[in-house]
Amino acid sequence: MNVDKNELLHIAKLSDLKIDEKEIDKYLSNLDNILEYVKILEKVPIADLDETIGANDNINVFRKDEVKTFENRDALLNNAPEIERDMFKIPKVL
Repeated sequence: MNVDKNELLHIAKLSDLKIDEKEIDKYLSNLDNILEYVKILEKVPIADLDETIGANDNINVFRKDEVKTFENRDALLNNAPEIERDMFKIPKVL
């Protein structure tokens, strides 16, 4: 499936791409490679495959939001770059 120069320039215009004359051969080659790959994919037998939305049936993979007490609070706060009122001090996020 060969794309000619006029088709490439038309596609570029529709995509609002500016292609330099020096790059046309490179783009034509790349586009031909992509279209050849699509031809290969069209031959893949998919008639007997089930529709797949996800890789598994997990519905909610998030953990429960539970409050837990940390046993060694001082050790935890030692890791903070800044502390204010016994809490991590972080920059404002607006």
